[in-house]
Amino acid sequence: MPASVEQKMDNLLLNVNDLVKSFSLKKTNFFQETRHVYAVNGVSFSLKKGETLGLVGESGCGKTTTGRAILRLTEPTSGSINFEGQDVAIFNEHELKAFRRNAQMIFQDPYASLNPRMTIGDIVGEPLLVHNMGTKAQRTDQVVEVLEKVGLEADYMKRFPHEFSGGQRQRIGIARVLTMNPKLIIADEPVSALDVSIQAQIINLLVNLQDEYQLSYLFVSHDLAVVEHISNRVAIMYLGKIVEIAPGNNIYSRPRHPYTQALLSAIPIPDPKAAIERTILQGDLPSPANPPSGCTFRTRCPHAIKVCSQEIPEMIEVSQEHYAACHLI
Repeated sequence: MPASVEQKMDNLLLNVNDLVKSFSLKKTNFFQETRHVYAVNGVSFSLKKGETLGLVGESGCGKTTTGRAILRLTEPTSGSINFEGQDVAIFNEHELKAFRRNAQMIFQDPYASLNPRMTIGDIVGEPLLVHNMGTKAQRTDQVVEVLEKVGLEADYMKRFPHEFSGGQRQRIGIARVLTMNPKLIIADEPVSALDVSIQAQIINLLVNLQDEYQLSYLFVSHDLAVVEHISNRVAIMYLGKIVEIAPGNNIYSRPRHPYTQALLSAIPIPDPKAAIERTILQGDLPSPANPPSGCTFRTRCPHAIKVCSQEIPEMIEVSQEHYAACHLI
C-alpha cells in the first residue's frame, strides 16, 4: 500500500457508508402492506481527525437522524459506521458504552437537554459517574476544569438550569460533553436557538476547544452562513440523501448542484444596495413517505430535464474532493 494511502487511512476518524434509517408507517387497515419512510437513505461520508464537516439542509431532510444514527441513539436500519476502523453498527452493549466515551452529542435545545432537577455540577459530572471514572473528588475537579474551559465559574455548580440564559445553558451542555475528553462531537444545530451575538460566542468557543482538545465535529445546521465560519468541508443534504459534498471554499465559490445554488442565494447579504440573483424554489419539500422518482429534487429544480424523473443521479467527482449528484453535470 502506498505511503500516501496509509497516511490518509491513519488520519480517518469516521467513515459512514450507505447509512439507511427507515421508519414503519402505521397501517390504516389489516390488509394494507407495511410502508416505510426513509429519513436517511444511503448517506455516505468520511470525517478526518481534527476536521469539521458541516451537514446542511432544510428541516426534515434527515440531518439530525443521521447524527443520532451514528451514535446509535437511533438504531440504523442498514449501512456501516466505522469509527477508527471498527463498525459501530454491530457493537454490543459493552462496546457501545466504550464507544460513547469517544463520541458525544451537543443537542439543539440547550434547556430540554438538561435535567431541571439536577444541579449543574451533577449534570456535567454525570458522564463520569456513568462510566465510573475517578473518585468523587477527582470528578469534582474535572467538572470545575471544564466549566472554566467553557467560560463559566466554578460557583455555578450548585445552581439549577432555570437560573441560566440560553447561551449559558449551551455552554453547560458543551462542558458535559468535554468531561469525557471525546474525539468526535456531533453538534446538532447547537446555535439555532440562540441570539445572533451569542451564536458567534458559541461558534468561537467550539473553534477554540477544537484546537485545544484536537476534536472532530459533525456540525449539523440549516444555516450556511454559520457553517461557513466553522467547517472545513460541507455536505448538502436533501430528502435523506447527500447531493453535494466538497471543501467549504468550493461549495461557497462554485456550487455545482442546483439545490446548493438555491441555498446559497438565500443567504442574507448585509448590503441593501447589492444586486443579488435569487433562486426561488417552487413548492414544498416532498414527503419522505412518497418521494419523487429519479432525482428527488426534480420537482423543485428549475433546470430539470426528462432523465431526472427516470434515473437516480450518481455521486460523481466534479473536481478534486468535490462531489455532486446531478444529471446536468
